[in-house]
Amino acid sequence: MAISQHNNVTMKRILVTGGAGFIGSHLCERLLSEGNDILCLDNFFTGSKDNILHLLDDHRFEVIRHDITREIFLEVDEIYNLACPASPIHYQVNPIKTVKTNVMGSVNMLGMAKRVRAKILQASTSEVYGDPDVHPQREDYWGNVNPIGRRSCYDEGKRCAETLFMDYHRQNGVRIKIVRIFNTYGPRMQPDDGRVVSNFIIQALQNKDVTVYGDGSQTRSFQYVDDLLEGMVRFMDTEDTITGPVNVGNEKEFSIRELANVVVEMTNSRSKIMYMPLPENDPVQRRPDCSYARELLNWQAKISLREGLLPTIAYFENLLSQRK
Repeated sequence: MAISQHNNVTMKRILVTGGAGFIGSHLCERLLSEGNDILCLDNFFTGSKDNILHLLDDHRFEVIRHDITREIFLEVDEIYNLACPASPIHYQVNPIKTVKTNVMGSVNMLGMAKRVRAKILQASTSEVYGDPDVHPQREDYWGNVNPIGRRSCYDEGKRCAETLFMDYHRQNGVRIKIVRIFNTYGPRMQPDDGRVVSNFIIQALQNKDVTVYGDGSQTRSFQYVDDLLEGMVRFMDTEDTITGPVNVGNEKEFSIRELANVVVEMTNSRSKIMYMPLPENDPVQRRPDCSYARELLNWQAKISLREGLLPTIAYFENLLSQRK
């Protein structure tokens, strides 16, 4: 085991796969600030060195360029498995690779956890619920997912990963945690990832038409990245008998039209809202029931949409000014 003592604080050696991505880089930062040694593993398909540049001078931070579909042998105490493209634009570029990352990647990470007796957390997704018949979505809902659609590589890949995690736990005693992440936003999102928050902000800052798919009545719940990190870290620290899955998201629901109007207002944009056809299998409603997280972790999302949009808009403003 890699755990060591320093100034009476227990330091862990923690692997974050997908550690140079949007959420992964924030997680590396958070875990470093708590005095841990961090191994950031990424193949840089959607992750960016810019996201972790400010961490490279810290001697407790290490970067490994690697693809988790291939085996790797490391000595660690904990693994946060975040590696996988998470936006439709990116995971549909190479759908077979997306499935492999979820399935073969999970097998490799679970195998490592089994060998070194590490605790491992799987970053699953609200997409396992598909286009839900139940609203809001609770962890005991099995979902309504199209297994052969264009989004299936991600949705079904993540569902299969959850299956693998549970089977490694039941069959081999691997200490697992499964967290189902709902729509998350914040600085370091990619400007071209096709996600609704980044899309709207980029369009509004450039005074271009803000494109809303469908009539804008479909709903999402938007969680700021700091709230997510708090939920994940608290969940990782729970008893080994608690596996999840647990929903981590913001329970306040917004229509896409509402989000567009808020972004246009907060950016002082001259943009107009333009409506486009709804993509295939795009969920009409998406909101978590987080009562289990409240009970288990004493956690709930605290950062309001407007509060979280301020630093997110500032991040994209800075990004666009650098491109000029």
